[in-house]
Amino acid sequence: MFTVSHVHHIAIICSDYAISKHFYHEILGFKIIAETHREARQSYKLDLAINESQQIELFSFPSPPERPSRPEAQGLRHLAFAVPDLDACVRHLNREGVATEEIRLDELTGKRFTFFSDPDNLPLELYEQ
Repeated sequence: MFTVSHVHHIAIICSDYAISKHFYHEILGFKIIAETHREARQSYKLDLAINESQQIELFSFPSPPERPSRPEAQGLRHLAFAVPDLDACVRHLNREGVATEEIRLDELTGKRFTFFSDPDNLPLELYEQ
C-alpha cells in the first residue's frame, strides 16, 4: 500500500537568490534551516521551515529558463499556504509592498482565500483555515 503522511518539501528555483531569500525568510517568515553554496553548480540551496514538518527548498542556478505560469499553463498551478487569519496576513503582505488579489470565497468549502506572487511571479495562495 502507498501511504503518504504529508508533503515534506516544495522545491523552487528562483531567478535572483537574494531577493527570493528575503521574500521567503523576511516577508513570509519561514525559518532558515540550512544554507548551502554549491560551488561546482554555481548555485545556492536554502532550506526553509514552513512549520515543523514542511519545508521549502529554494534553489538558484545560473540563467534558469523562465516557466510559463499564466494563463493557466499545464503543470503545477500554485502553492497554497493555510493561515488562521487571512486578513492579518493580507495586511502584513501589503505593508511589505506585496500586492494581493481581492479576497474571494471558495464556493465549494465556504473558506476565504487570496492570491499573491513571489519575486519570480510564482502564484501563491493564502487559504484561511
